[in-house]
Amino acid sequence: MSFNNLDQLYRSVIMDHYKNPRNKGEIEDGALTVDMNNPTCGDRIHLTLQVEDGIVKDAKFDGEGCSISMSSASMMTQLIKDKKVEEALELADIFSKMMLGEDFDDEKYDLGDVEALQGVAKFPARIKCATLAWKAMEKGVKEGE
Repeated sequence: MSFNNLDQLYRSVIMDHYKNPRNKGEIEDGALTVDMNNPTCGDRIHLTLQVEDGIVKDAKFDGEGCSISMSSASMMTQLIKDKKVEEALELADIFSKMMLGEDFDDEKYDLGDVEALQGVAKFPARIKCATLAWKAMEKGVKEGE
């Protein structure tokens, strides 16, 4: 597949998550709750996590922001569901490395749609948009320990 076709595919995946977000909403009753924002561009996220026996049983988000921020939150909540907390944190580390253009072990985990955000690394001003939900998740699971 040519670079232009791959780039277009990634854009389509990002826009699909932005227009049709997965896991949008809030978990009631005892969920870990994290509110974070990116004052640089106004992105805001309200993340709720249900963690039981060291496993992320559910993850939902609400908020407002650019397509990169909101699609990243949608992708992240899909990816971490039913993962051990340690795995979710590893995925956050892998995602951070991907955003910085560093090498990462892409064979240990299937990143699925998250790979569509790789191109964000070329735009340093947008990295904070892409990582907001991931930073919120890291904060939430660490506070919940």
